[in-house]
Amino acid sequence: MGEDVKKTGIVILGVGRWGVHWVRNFFHHPQAELLAIVDLSAQRLAECREKFHLDETKVVLAKDWEAVRQLKGIDAVVMATPASTHYPLIADALRLGYHVLAEKPLTLDPSECLELTRLAQQQQRQLLVDHTYLFHPAVERGRQVARSQQLGELRYGYASRTHLGPVRQDVDALWDLAIHDIAIFNDWLGQIPTQVQARGSVWLQEGLPDLVWATLIYPNGFQANLHLCWLNPDKQRRLCLVGTQGSLIFDEMNLQAPLMLQHGYFQKQGEGFIPVGQSSEVLEIEAAEPLKKVCDRFLQMIRSQETCSLSSGWVGAQLVQVLSCLSLSLQRQGEIIFVPQLHQ
Repeated sequence: MGEDVKKTGIVILGVGRWGVHWVRNFFHHPQAELLAIVDLSAQRLAECREKFHLDETKVVLAKDWEAVRQLKGIDAVVMATPASTHYPLIADALRLGYHVLAEKPLTLDPSECLELTRLAQQQQRQLLVDHTYLFHPAVERGRQVARSQQLGELRYGYASRTHLGPVRQDVDALWDLAIHDIAIFNDWLGQIPTQVQARGSVWLQEGLPDLVWATLIYPNGFQANLHLCWLNPDKQRRLCLVGTQGSLIFDEMNLQAPLMLQHGYFQKQGEGFIPVGQSSEVLEIEAAEPLKKVCDRFLQMIRSQETCSLSSGWVGAQLVQVLSCLSLSLQRQGEIIFVPQLHQ
């Protein structure tokens, strides 16, 4: 690598619970130069300054986007503000000629997601959405297994994402939690649901379900069931794909063996069925921080001018479309909703 290669100038909007991790990754990244941090909270800005020993003559700390939007040297913007604010901010950044890395969901409206995707194409700028799990080493390895026929004919899937908080006040448990598992199932199956169904229960805040049971129905008939709850002390981050020859299990809470292949199938014997070939296989995965991989990919995209089909604006739009349809089903007490096909 030549010493004269210009670092990518980065501005980060939003340094809440997750935004701080963007600061950590880009501040220490050898190919990036952190130019500014924007947040409405003076306390959060001060905490960032102290935590990372920021020199304010080199890193601008500002309370709004207007103060930094035309700062010299900006190449890219990281959008870590609430999803409801994404559309105007991302559109403005793209029109100014900046590449954008946005937290999920891209927006709360699939049509807005499509508009931003098209705008990025028109501006010849990169738009990457942080669906972090798609960059998780276990999910990457799982993708290979799911598409390799090792599981036999795929039958169904299920996922549980529960914990005691954090309880959101701006969105329900569906919008807060479901996107991760939908993204993984879509990725592993290489398909998008054509029908969805959701039911929920409300205990803490009127109008915001704390518990959601969701079903995704794919074009080939495969179904995945999701259990989503932020009112359950039993913390689970578990997803399973079941086939005729075995099951693939991604259990994030199992630190020793996060990805396992459970072999086993039935053999007909007379009028009954005998389980055979049963064994457990711990799958090796790369040791890497998913968020760092997202940052690496974003910087690589900017340098190569090659888009990332894995987590593009188009993928973001598809996921928001599925969530919107699940929301509608939730409102209609579990009615099955057909997912309209989006067109790029």
